[in-house]
Parts: sequence; structure tokens; C-alpha cells
Amino acid sequence: MIQEIKISIILISMYDLLQKYFGYTSFYPLQEDIIKEVLAHRDVFVLMPTGSGKSLCYQLPALLFNGLTIVISPLIALMKDQVDGLLANGIPATFINSSLSYAEIDARRQKLLENELKILYVAPERLLMPEFLEFLQGLKVCLFAIDESHCISEWGHDFRPEYRQLKVLKEKFPNVPVMALTATATQVVQDDIIRQLNLSHNKIFKASFNRKNLYYQIRPKHDPFHQILQYLKDRRTDSGIIYCQSRKTVETLASGLQAKGYRALPYHAGLSAEVRTDHQERFIRDDVEIMVATIAFGMGIDKPGVRYVIHYDLPKSIEGYYQETGRAGRDGLPSDCVLFFSYADKFKIEHFIQQKGDEQEKQIASKQLREMITYCEGNVCRRKLLLAYFGEQFKESNCGGCDVCLEPKERFDGTIAAQKILSCVYRTGERFGINYIVDVLLGARNQKVLQNRHDTLKTYGVGKEYAKVQWQSFIRELIQLGYVRLDGDEYPILKLHEKSRPVLVGEEKVFLIKPEEKLPVQKAAVSETYDQTLFDRLRVLRKTLADQEGVPPYIIFHDTSLKEMTVYYPQSMLDLRKISGIGDRKLMKYGKIFLEEIINYCEQNNIIPKQCSPQPVEFSVKEAKTSTVQVTFDLYKQHLTIPEIAQKRGLAVSTIASHLEKLILDGEDISIDGFVTPEKQQHIRGVFEESGLQALSPVKEKLGEGYSYEEIRLVRAKMILER
Repeated sequence: MIQEIKISIILISMYDLLQKYFGYTSFYPLQEDIIKEVLAHRDVFVLMPTGSGKSLCYQLPALLFNGLTIVISPLIALMKDQVDGLLANGIPATFINSSLSYAEIDARRQKLLENELKILYVAPERLLMPEFLEFLQGLKVCLFAIDESHCISEWGHDFRPEYRQLKVLKEKFPNVPVMALTATATQVVQDDIIRQLNLSHNKIFKASFNRKNLYYQIRPKHDPFHQILQYLKDRRTDSGIIYCQSRKTVETLASGLQAKGYRALPYHAGLSAEVRTDHQERFIRDDVEIMVATIAFGMGIDKPGVRYVIHYDLPKSIEGYYQETGRAGRDGLPSDCVLFFSYADKFKIEHFIQQKGDEQEKQIASKQLREMITYCEGNVCRRKLLLAYFGEQFKESNCGGCDVCLEPKERFDGTIAAQKILSCVYRTGERFGINYIVDVLLGARNQKVLQNRHDTLKTYGVGKEYAKVQWQSFIRELIQLGYVRLDGDEYPILKLHEKSRPVLVGEEKVFLIKPEEKLPVQKAAVSETYDQTLFDRLRVLRKTLADQEGVPPYIIFHDTSLKEMTVYYPQSMLDLRKISGIGDRKLMKYGKIFLEEIINYCEQNNIIPKQCSPQPVEFSVKEAKTSTVQVTFDLYKQHLTIPEIAQKRGLAVSTIASHLEKLILDGEDISIDGFVTPEKQQHIRGVFEESGLQALSPVKEKLGEGYSYEEIRLVRAKMILER
């Protein structure tokens, strides 16, 4: 009973912490329930897509625990990004990995021993070292959070053997709850994760896999470099990732884009660790817009403003595809996922699968590839197929965010075209592939066609009314419709099907989709109206500040926060506080600089600001419950003192002071004269004028024992409001 009362008291301050450190007033779906479960010291399994707020599920409880939260993460880059973001929000966190010197590791271990840190990031390899495990057993560990937990399962798309050994956590720390988190996992993988980690009586939380802001499109791959150039034409300032299967393709494509004036860099396992790190850092910090990479790049990349992910080659599995496309639009803004599909890529992957020595590996890989091909060939909603793979039903008839739904294909009577194809396949002896059949239809005079004397066939040259790419598309659609099939692995050939005969003899009509040769302009599922000119200016300002501090620009503010500024044109610190994603620390540190830029822009362009009371549409899905701050406000109106309010509510005095601080900054008419004498207010103001408004501790040290943190906090809030 006592434990439940304690948890109830802690939960009251959850919304305060959310606003104070993260700059939001409400939780995403499931976040609050997950946090409550963790605070009750129970194991949890969390399956939430990229961009839905998994990290907050362990970062916020870490602030409430009187001890350490350990996050197990597979990549050094992810650790650094996460820690940079936490520090920017005023949360004491660090990482320990192989990028540090022995002296740096010792210094961080000392901070852990002195209980100065709330969150520690480590790789599984480091965690499992016997000496390090023994060190951790001497600390007060309150929670283990295992990120990218799908790496545990052999059935997952990114299996890592060292993750299997994490079951030792339950042996070494039997009373510490474990949270397993992943963005992608089928039911088989989910069950495997829970079993391998030995999670006891755990609650399972599954968010929808539907990323509403992503626009999925699949295009026939015929001249991918020029197709990509066409796509990038009006997107020079957008960040994007282009995935390729081979290192050679990565290098060639990156060089080609550079030659066309694009800021692009390659990333693959063949580059040295130093070069990979440098390229990744330059991409994260917006020094370049495009990263051309193999799948070695991306897991855990925390950059929220990636506007597109292009698959130059066919992904090997839907799980991998979903994970990779998930790196687009993590900030919730409209983003594109473009896949260039060709059967040649399919055959390459099949060839590599056949080289595998393990029969079970072959079966798993083959099944994953078949599922990927089914997804690419489908003429139904991409989102519906994608969600169905993960066991989720999408009931809408039109998702409003994929090429199938937004670009209905115009069908035409393609019976004659189908007859020409089927006849050509038959007359060439059912011994050739797609490109050869197209060559015959177009009347090509290459050596192979002439050598086989196929220039004498009736079907030779009868297809000049369509381009090569269109004939290829027709043949692929006939394969999907079952009129013809591909046989063979490495060099597949076209074979007639029993369904071919009625078409050939004119008993059945075939309606085909006329293929497009151009990529459409992005048709985003989410509309937005913001000031692009001001947004560009704020991005430049953000980049300047980020370079000065040596951090990625999104650590300063996300694009979502900048765009919200360009909608409402905030004119004061009070206005700026209402912008989503701006917590106390960032308000103190960057508020004045961004306000000056916005105010100057409004004056230069005669812009009248809107009433600045934005409610984030895409980011605050669920409204807060009855506000604990409002309860404090009601008691304040009864002229109670802070200690009296605290006693009446069963809360700490510091918590009540933080409520009053928030009310002041939100513009409520709060007088602090009853809490802080005018003499004290004057003295506190004088010290703040010397020290700046960012931190309380230096001011408290100068003022001495006669002043409380609560008094200092309230005076600072009044000063911020005045400015």
C-alpha cells in the first residue's frame, strides 16, 4: 500500500517533468502507461515505431528514480546523439564505450560512484565484461533499458549474437526491472525477445506501426541515377539517405551526385572507421545533405529531419525496409520513402542466398525475400500491406499516403500488347528473360538476337509503339497477374502459364496499367502552412549555434519547433515557451537569440504575429488529464502559503514552487509578494543580473543559506516574463 501511495505521488509530477525537461504538455499514446509500469518496478516489452517516443519511456522515469538507469545500445553514434540531447535538456547522462580513453572512462566511473548521473549508455559487449558487471553491481541500478532489442532474435533482420547473452541481467540483477524496446518485430521475434531475456510477468505494449507522415512509393527501376536526379531537383536543401546493396554502387552514386553539385558522401563497411565517423558526423550536423550508404549506416541514427529515404536497390526483407524507411520523418513532418524495384535485384539477392551454407538461414532469407517481392508487386495500398506484415489491420480504403492510393493508375485494354509478349515468349522457345523479349519486340539488331535468327520471327519489331521501359513494365504486370512466370534463379527465363492460352486466342481481355516514366511530386499525407523564408533563416541561425557548440543542429531545436515558430511568430519568452519541444533549459539558453531573429523578421516584413497558443497537432496525440498544476492554482487563489498548499496536497514544497513557476510563465496573474519579501526579491534580482538567468545553483551559492531554491525560482520566473 505504501509503495502504491509513493508511486501515485511520483506520477503527479510526471507532467511537470515532461514540460520542464522535454518541452511537451502531453504524452504520445502508450508512453504514460509504460512509465507507470516501469515505476512499479515491473518488466516491460515496448514495440513502438520510430518517431513515436520510445526513448522518453526510460528517460523520464530515470529522473524519478533515486538511482541509475542503464541503456544498452548497439552503436556508439546513437549513444553520443542521445547523451548530447539529454545534456541539452539539463539531464545528467553519459556513455562509456571504446571511443573514450582510459582516463575518460575512469572519470565517468567516478561520477557514477558519486551518484552524479541519472542515465548511462553502454554497448552489450562492454556491459558483459565480468569486471564491468561487478562494477555495476556496486551501484544503485534502478532500470535496464535494452534498445534495438530485435537484435536478440535470429528471426530478426539484424541479429547480433552478443545480444543473446543479455539474459545474464536477470541472474546478476534479479530485482531490477528490464525494458526491451524495438521499432520492428514480427510476433515470432517478439516472443523470442521475451523468452531470451527471461522477462517475468512482463506487460507488452504495442503501438501502431502506421507512420502517417511517411509517403510510400515504388517505381520501376530503369535508369536509377537519372531517376534520382529528377527526384532531387527541387530538394537540394533537404536531408536524405539513399540505400544501396553494394559498396561499389555507393561509391559510384555518391561520386555522380557530387559531380552534379550535390553535397553527398558515401558510407559503407569498406571505409575506415575514422572516415565513416567523419561522414556520419558531417551528415548529422547538416554539413552535407545526402548520405549514400549500405545498410551498415543508420541503425540508431537520431537525426529527426531526414526528409526522404531512397532505396536504390531492393531491400532483403520487409523488416529491414521498414526499419530503414523509419529513419525518414522522425520529427513527424511529411517525408518520402522511394523504392526503385527491378527483378534483376531480386535475382542478385537469390544468388547470394544460395551461397549460404546453413539451410535454416537459406529458408529464413528466402521467405523474407518472397514477402518483399509480394509487397513491391502489389497493387493494393502499400500501408495496408506493410502493416499486415506486422499483424496490424488497416481498415481505411485509402491511406492518403502511398502511390497506390494517391496516384490511381489509368488502365487500358492491353490485350494486344499482352498477345505480342506471350506470342514472342512462345516463338523464342520460352528460353529467354525479360530484356531479351523486349529487344525482339523492339526489333533490336544486337548480336544475340541476330545470332539466334529471331529477327525472322513474326513478333520481331512489332512493339515499336511503346518504349523499352513500358514493355518491361507490361511484362512484370503479366507476371503479377499470372499470365506468364519467371523460372530459374540466377538467369530467370519467361515461361507461359495455363492462363496464357485464352489471351493468345482472343478469348480473354487483359487490362494493364500504363507505366509512368516520371516520379511524381511529393504528395504528403500531412498538409502544412509555414513561412519558408523565416524557416530558412532560423535553420541558418540554428546551424551557426550548433557549430559553435560542436553538436548536431537538432540538439538545439527540431525542425518541428522551428516550423511552429514560423507559424505563430512568438514575440516574447512567454510565447516561445508555448512552442512544442522547448523546455526550461533551452528556453533559458536560446530563447533570446531566436526571439531577436523572429522579431526582426516580422518588423522587416510588416508581419502581425498570430495569437501564440499553439497546440502541436502531430506530436501531442493525447491531452493531459486533470492538470496537477491547475489544482495548485486553485489553492493559490485561496491565499494559502506554499507550505500549506504542499501539506494539503501531500507534495513537496519544491513541487508546488515548480507549479507556480509554470503558472507565472504561462501568463497567469500570480503575485509572489506573499512568498518572497520585496527585500529578498530585490537582492535575488541583483544576483541574477550578474550571473544570468540560466542556472539556479550559482545564484543560490552567492545568496547563502537565507534564501531557498523556491524563492529564487519564483523570482527568476517573474524576470523571464518581464523580459
